[in-house]
Amino acid sequence: MKLNKYRLTEELEAELRNQIAQVKESFENVSETILQSPADSGGWSILQCLDHLNSYGFYYLPQISDALKRAKRSDSSVYKSGWLGDYFTKIMSPETGTKKFKAFRDHQPEKGLDSKRVISEFLRQEELLLGYLSDAKSLDMASVKIPLSISPFIGIRLGDTFRFLLAHNRRHLLQAKRNL
Repeated sequence: MKLNKYRLTEELEAELRNQIAQVKESFENVSETILQSPADSGGWSILQCLDHLNSYGFYYLPQISDALKRAKRSDSSVYKSGWLGDYFTKIMSPETGTKKFKAFRDHQPEKGLDSKRVISEFLRQEELLLGYLSDAKSLDMASVKIPLSISPFIGIRLGDTFRFLLAHNRRHLLQAKRNL
């Protein structure tokens, strides 16, 4: 699928800023009991949802940083997403991906997490991702691939990695907000 690179990065930046604001407004001043309480359905607590997202950030942010150094500069306004990146973004997006997934062992959050640490780490990672998106505007985001955390032998394009991560964030922020 062909997208306008500048529009895409602007939309992703706006979504990231929205996610940062959501976390600050919804979770920073909530009691520890609510943050730690598992969902009524037996699912993750608010903190576990955020910690799960942090675990993906610990993997993908260094990968993105390296990819930004390897990517070719480009004045083109066109970004062509890959079929695999489209697929992963679609299945992860809460709007189009209705299937539930069991988290891989490396991404399963603990119980009894430190709320200040988890929330501040999430916000730190989101701010870092904002900077990476800004850097990517002048690059060919299709020229480099990021290995998937679930299978390092398979990669998706840098632009698709941004799209996938934000869809994944949307999914779990909605899950966390259901616990309020």
